[in-house]
Amino acid sequence: MTLAEDTGPERGGDDLLAAEYVLGVLDADERQIVSRRIDADTVFARLVESWEVSLSPLAAAYREVEPSVSVKTAVDRRLFANAAAVTTPAEWRGGLWSSLAFWRGLAAAAAAALAIYIAVPVLNPPVEQPQARLVASLAAEGSDVRYLAVYDAAHHEIGLSHVSGERASGKDFELWMIEGKNPPVSMGVIPAGATAHIVISPAAQQKLAQGAVLAVSLEPSGGSPTGQPTGPVVAAGDLKSI
Repeated sequence: MTLAEDTGPERGGDDLLAAEYVLGVLDADERQIVSRRIDADTVFARLVESWEVSLSPLAAAYREVEPSVSVKTAVDRRLFANAAAVTTPAEWRGGLWSSLAFWRGLAAAAAAALAIYIAVPVLNPPVEQPQARLVASLAAEGSDVRYLAVYDAAHHEIGLSHVSGERASGKDFELWMIEGKNPPVSMGVIPAGATAHIVISPAAQQKLAQGAVLAVSLEPSGGSPTGQPTGPVVAAGDLKSI
């Protein structure tokens, strides 16, 4: 099979389903079904936990983003704007502190504040560091090679997690980007190992952000000698928004 023939991944199996759950690429209904299965199926739950451990190195290079002071101020204003109207010193000494409704409301407000704080890096990213991420499940019919790919626009790189399949002796896997009917563009030879990071050139970043297809071909050691794929496509898939 060549790059022009079939870039559609063949999805299936609990292993890939668990990985997609951890990556967060399932829709809401699928995620609920998988979540219930995790509660009921200990074997599948361990598979999900294994993927959480395996994929965690992909985020190791991403630094934490400190939320601005304005975010905290906006959260306080939204959650506690009416506090002065319902809390006076007399009320504090009386039934307010013993009110179950008050404590339930305060707990809900605290939970909401925590959720907003956790979501700040996603909801309010710095302008100079866009946080767009795309993900692709790379597989192909007749091949046991599978990769999960995450494109991080903020760091201009693709993180790859090797799911299955081995490269033959004297051969390398090479990653390609396919944009419409244009010739494939090499993203580089994929380093051996469970995870890998490939830095993306500025010329390819905009095309990837638009949702190009990624493909993996089997090439001579060191990569294609021609600048175009010379070996079979062993895995491919579309980049989609997380």
